[in-house]
This record gives sequence, structure tokens and C-alpha cells, in this order.
Amino acid sequence: MVTAVLAGIASALAVLVAVLAAVLFTRRRRPQTDDRVAAAMSEMNARMDAVVRELTTAVERAEEESRRGRVLGELASSIDLDEVLSRALEAAAAIPGVDAALISMTSSDGKPLVATLGLSAEEAERQAVAGPPDGRRASSIAVAYKYTPDELTSQNDLIHSGLAVPLAGESGPLGFLTVFTRTPSSSLGEAALADLEQLAERAGPAIENARRFREARQLADLDALTGLHNRRYFHETLAREVARAQRYTRRLALIVFDLDDFKSVNDRIGHLAGDSVLAEAADRVRDVVRSADIACRVGGDEFAVILPESTLADADQLYRRIQAAVSSRPISQIGKLYLSAGVAELQLADDSVTFFQRADEALYRAKNAGKGQVVAAAAETRQ
Repeated sequence: MVTAVLAGIASALAVLVAVLAAVLFTRRRRPQTDDRVAAAMSEMNARMDAVVRELTTAVERAEEESRRGRVLGELASSIDLDEVLSRALEAAAAIPGVDAALISMTSSDGKPLVATLGLSAEEAERQAVAGPPDGRRASSIAVAYKYTPDELTSQNDLIHSGLAVPLAGESGPLGFLTVFTRTPSSSLGEAALADLEQLAERAGPAIENARRFREARQLADLDALTGLHNRRYFHETLAREVARAQRYTRRLALIVFDLDDFKSVNDRIGHLAGDSVLAEAADRVRDVVRSADIACRVGGDEFAVILPESTLADADQLYRRIQAAVSSRPISQIGKLYLSAGVAELQLADDSVTFFQRADEALYRAKNAGKGQVVAAAAETRQ
């Protein structure tokens, strides 16, 4: 398309040059320049300026449409959700008049998922978009914001209007794609709406596919019984965290623990009931770990928690919180349970295997010490 526009420019300029040559030739044959020739020259100059402006605009429009088409084509080329959302937001922000963009949707577990471009965290939190109050589906939603004179004077980057369209997936609406303008005199009209609807039509299926892939991957990383991360995820994540900590000289701690006398629990109430005990214990563990901690089931009744940016003392404190949460009240029909744990802090000579082995060996020393105990892995103090 850009090539065709450039060809048009060349053709138009050729015609204008020919006309100009003809006029100049006429002027050379007539020494006395009359008013008609001057008027013709003035009109020709005006037309040339108009053609140049029109063709320049056409080139810019063609380049923008080509870029947007390329971005739309790239939406479906990735199954990484963050990348797909980022590309969709960039395409939305490129619509003329748009200063910021937001995608809001809900994950399969009911948690909100919001991605933004050009919005502060506070703005993103407050820019909620919903459909009509009667529950019907609107094809688009336009919003306008008015401010007091004081607010207009004190702030020059306020959002003045917004336009939202639904993101449609195969199984129903995914959420909304919303764009905003900070220009007081500008409004997002029909042209912006048409561009936004085209983008949403292409982005919806791409986002849904990427979300399904992420959720499938997350399910593959979870232990089906406890809902904690599984053994494979634990070892992959531990290797990654160890490499990062060693590279950037960061702290890293690890807890490995199991339920005391759990074999006797299975023998007494059966393996099926024993599974429910494990699941409830895992729920209590999940309640007390920090958001940055990575809790995993590494096999049977053995669990582990990776603590990024943490010391041996942090691991010891977390063990005590977990112990209190699990033993504070009876679980199912077996009464109170207690934990034994080994804790370790990453050392300069450690890789992920030796790091885990040191914590695991400390766990067995804790059990031999009388159970309900925590033992720190012996190692040189990290400098």
C-alpha cells in the first residue's frame, strides 16, 4: 500500500511539473506577464501544496495501517499471555487520539487480571468498566469525565474521556479493552471506535488462547492433592532461584519439612482419609507463607518452601509460623499434628542439588532429635 501511494505521489508531481513547464514556456513567449498567467501560477502553487499535503497524509496513514496490520498479525503468533496483552495494548495506544489503554478481564479462578499502558497504578485501579446495569451486553461504552476548575488548573494530565469495547472469546466475553485520552478538547469518535472494535476482534481469541495455555501450565505445575506446587516445579524453581542468587549475590533460604508420624496416621485411618489430612495441612501452610515464598509438595508428606531474599533466621521464623498453624487445632479425626524441619541458607559452594540435600539432611537430624524440631544445616557462614 505504501508503494502504491508513493507511485501516486510521483505521478502527481510529474503532472504538476509538466503544467509548470508549460506555463513558464508561455511566459517566455509573452514578455508581458498578464494577470491571467499570475492567477494561474498562484492557483497551481495552491494545488501543488494541497496535493503534497494530501499525499503526505496518505503516506502517513498507509504506514500506520501497515504497522497496525503487522501488530494485529503478530497477536496470534505468541501464546505467552503477558506478550499478547502487551502487543494488544501497544496497538490500542497507537490509535489516533489515544493516550492510554487498559485490558480488564477475569481469570478462570475468578481473580481479576488487569494490564495497562500509559496509566499509573492508581489510575488503573480506578478505571473499572462494566456493562449496562440490566446485564445486557453493550457493543461499546463511552465515558466522559468533568472536573472542577481547581482540578483542571492543578493537574494537566487528567483523563478526559474513554472508550471501551468487549473482548469476545469462544466461550463468552473475556472482559474489556478500554482506551483513554488526556486531551480536553479531544474525543474518541467513530473512527477510534472502528479501530478499537477491529483490534478487539483480533485480540480476543489471541488472549483467550494465551490465557488457556497459562492456566494449563499452572495446573501442570500444581500437586493435584494439596494445590501446592509439585516436585518438578520445585526443583526447576530452586535451580532458577539458586542461579539468580549466586549471580547477584542475593540471600536465599530453604525449609524442608514433613508431618511427624504420618505413616501411623495412614495406618490408623487409611490412605484416603490420610490424603484429606495432607490437603488440610497444606491449606494451613498456604495461609502463613509470604506471597514471595514458594511452597511445594516434594513427595508423600514431605514439603518444602523456597524463600527468596531470606536468611536462615527468616526460614526459622517461617517454620515456627507453619508449626503453629498446623498444630494450633486438630486436623480431621487425628487430633493435632506436628512438623519436623530442616532449614538452610544458600552458601557460595552450593548448587540447587547440594542446597536441597543440606536442608533434607537437616530434616532427618531433626526427626532423630525427637520430632517437632527444627535443625539448621551446618555450613560456613556466607560472606
